[in-house]
Amino acid sequence: MQQEKQDLTTGSLGKKILFFSIPLMLSNLLQVLFNMADVAVVGRFAGATALGSVGSTTTFVTIFTDFLIGLSGGINVLTALHFGARNKKGVADTVHTALLLSACGGMILLLAGSGFAKGILQLLNTKPELLDGAVLYIRVYFLGMPALAVYNFGNAVFSAVGETKRPLYYLSLAGVVNVALNLFFVIICKMDVAGVATASVISQYISAFLIVRALFKSNEAYGLCLHSLRISKDKAKDILRIGVPAGIQNAIFQIANLFIQVGVNSFSATMVAGNSAAANADAVVYGVMMAFYTACGSFMGQNLGARKKDRVRRSYLVSLGYSFGVGIILGFLLANFGETFLGLFTSEAAVVAAGMYRLTMMGRFYGFSAFMDCTIAASRALGKSVVPTIVVIMGSCVFRIIWVRTVFAYFRTIPSLYLLYIFSWGITGCAEIVYFIKVYKKQVAFEA
Repeated sequence: MQQEKQDLTTGSLGKKILFFSIPLMLSNLLQVLFNMADVAVVGRFAGATALGSVGSTTTFVTIFTDFLIGLSGGINVLTALHFGARNKKGVADTVHTALLLSACGGMILLLAGSGFAKGILQLLNTKPELLDGAVLYIRVYFLGMPALAVYNFGNAVFSAVGETKRPLYYLSLAGVVNVALNLFFVIICKMDVAGVATASVISQYISAFLIVRALFKSNEAYGLCLHSLRISKDKAKDILRIGVPAGIQNAIFQIANLFIQVGVNSFSATMVAGNSAAANADAVVYGVMMAFYTACGSFMGQNLGARKKDRVRRSYLVSLGYSFGVGIILGFLLANFGETFLGLFTSEAAVVAAGMYRLTMMGRFYGFSAFMDCTIAASRALGKSVVPTIVVIMGSCVFRIIWVRTVFAYFRTIPSLYLLYIFSWGITGCAEIVYFIKVYKKQVAFEA
């Protein structure tokens, strides 16, 4: 397969950002579908206890994987910046440093997750009858953390240089293998929880191998070379400066969501089940919208490096418009045709009705989250990560906890709980936009 890259500093931004984002959307949606397949296989063929064990690890796993996604954001921004500036040495130093940092980060998460699995799951109030299976799942699944970190690294590099199709091909192949192995390990080998986790680990190493192999075969500046593998202190500092705050933000989001789940759990079992089924829509919608946030970072990074300040601003605005639009459209479809979607997860009419409470309210608001998330991506593309992270932690994490303890505690209705999303997105989005404008004017608009 011929190596591809795109110059994101020329041509129509509307057209390029759209076609750049489509493979990213498909990648994110495939990941969501494969994760759903994991749950479906273990639930259908291994029983309710195995399903509960895997399901009870969702928050735990998401905290760690979201941290890696945040770290890869720093890699994407820095690679795009040097690539746009035609700084071949900067690109090479960034890529080789990033690979080593990602591998080390994956190993640290492997050790931390495996070592503290039982204690953390107990803190998350995992039911005693599910605890042993959940711990086993985590300890096997986390063997794939180094591979997941390396794949995210490769995906970030390819996205930074304008190539989004190649990671999609690799993810598709690994996903098919994952589903096939799930069926083999669970049905044939009777491995239930361990089987699903083992299938995930193998598929993660396949995708990591393929993407790293492609980078080693590349003759471009972002290609890998064994004798160049070393950590540049400056590049490592820049990657961590942008990536670590983003990773921490993602992890804290999951912790804040635990408080929301506590609020949901105060209602009937039917409402809890309906909320759980409807929450699957979040991954679908956010996955599509996230493609435009990645595009925003890549396009702004390359154009910032090329010193094309007008395209820096327009890259943000076009990405924001696309992400807002697709959020509104998908939200409208879910709000009006949500029963069909919920039917994928339950056949009980009462649970579907309960799930529609969430889809109806969230469907109206999904698009507005773009003002927060796309602006955060834009600020990070300008090299600013700490302040946007503090703002989003205060506006969307701390605020949500306060809302649950005050507004929801007073009204005790499901609408009063779900309304916290639009209010937190609105407050945080406004603050993020004010900060971005300030940074843009200082760093780009008035640049000599």
